[in-house]
Amino acid sequence: MRSVVCVTQNLARTAGELRAAGHLPRGVKTEIRENLLAALREGRNPWPGIVGFDRTVLPQLERALLAGHDVVLLGERGQGKTRLLRTLISLLDEWTPVIEGSELGEHPLDPITPESKRRAAELGDDLPVVWRHRDERYAEKLATPDTSVGDLVGDVDPVKVAQGRSLGDPETIHYGMLPRAHRGIIAINELPDLAERIQVSLLNVMEERDIQVRGYTLRLPLDVLLVATANPEDYTNRGRIITPLKDRFGAEVRTHYPLEVDAEVDLVRQEADLVAEVGDHLLEIIARFVRHLRESSSIDQRSGVSARFAVAAAETVAASALRRSALIGETPAIARPVDLESVPDVLRGKLEFEAGEDGREEEVLVHLLRRSIADTARARLAGVNLRALAEVVSDGHPVATGDRVHAGDLLAALPELPVLHEVAARLGAGPKDPVGRIASAVELALESLYLTRHLSKDNSSDDDRSVYG
Repeated sequence: MRSVVCVTQNLARTAGELRAAGHLPRGVKTEIRENLLAALREGRNPWPGIVGFDRTVLPQLERALLAGHDVVLLGERGQGKTRLLRTLISLLDEWTPVIEGSELGEHPLDPITPESKRRAAELGDDLPVVWRHRDERYAEKLATPDTSVGDLVGDVDPVKVAQGRSLGDPETIHYGMLPRAHRGIIAINELPDLAERIQVSLLNVMEERDIQVRGYTLRLPLDVLLVATANPEDYTNRGRIITPLKDRFGAEVRTHYPLEVDAEVDLVRQEADLVAEVGDHLLEIIARFVRHLRESSSIDQRSGVSARFAVAAAETVAASALRRSALIGETPAIARPVDLESVPDVLRGKLEFEAGEDGREEEVLVHLLRRSIADTARARLAGVNLRALAEVVSDGHPVATGDRVHAGDLLAALPELPVLHEVAARLGAGPKDPVGRIASAVELALESLYLTRHLSKDNSSDDDRSVYG
């Protein structure tokens, strides 16, 4: 709070001071356009935290904003649509003047409601001014079937009528979210879920910029950027965007899941709250697993495989490592490939399978996870000759892993081998690193040998141990 006071204490406090400082009102779309252009010219990233859209979605969105268009983002669940919309806040001015006490946050030099116009006429240059931060100029509404016209546009306030005002008096209106977003951004998530009659109420706001409440029209030159999200599947399952409303959106931008494995890894690393160390090779396995799921005919691709699945998978792997750390006193807690086994069981409910796959869900997930492990090992250990490791294990040095197997015990089962150091180095583990980090690399090599049928792997149900031999 103290920093906010320091920032705003030297700014204009009345309309007269604002006018004397040469301040001129400008529309929110102009404000966004100018701030976006400034960022592009200076080489600043206007989209912090947005991963994988640099060459596809962001250029399209930037063109739409520069054109001053209202925008709908169309894409499957978990593609970062809402995150992208919230990033628009950074394109607003950090502070903007508003009339103190005004219901719609109007500009002191450009009031639009009858009450604010009256106050401006009465007080003149003494009209009090406060400064609003850009975070307060973004409103978000999740479209639900029970959303009403009053929620979005407004309704007659019976309390104001009871105070003696007539029903035809514009000051009897209780404004909804759209008018209250004046001079800001309003985002409507899952727009097709709005009933069609509710969507109709948006038509005048988007085109004529006025609102209609209970039979009379209140002309308000609303200054808003309306952005929305929609899932293509919603057009047939739960609802659709009515044609006149689609026509009023200036741009429809399609989003997508990360196109590259590295982008998926970066996204997971950014978004996941990991309670233990999870190496990049394990995150790559998770990224490849998610990509295989998105390509699998066993998964209902119409509902998609959300990026939240990858994030939850990484968090589950970290939690498995933390649990092992608590059980056997292994510190620090570092994830190993064995922790990936928890992903299919825990996260199976986050996926929609095709009807013909009933009863085969776990089989499908385990198969795709093993493919992902093999693909990652092949990519990261390319050129490393693992034959010496396979021969040692086959010739009387079985290696056990599991929830209760310490990383030190896993490494102690093997003799000193140059290939182990090479494997560890390939996966970013050095000789002075924690033993768990080295064990994680070695275990990936062992799992790769098992998946390529150079080693066997026996699972014991008694103590949840797996033995490579």
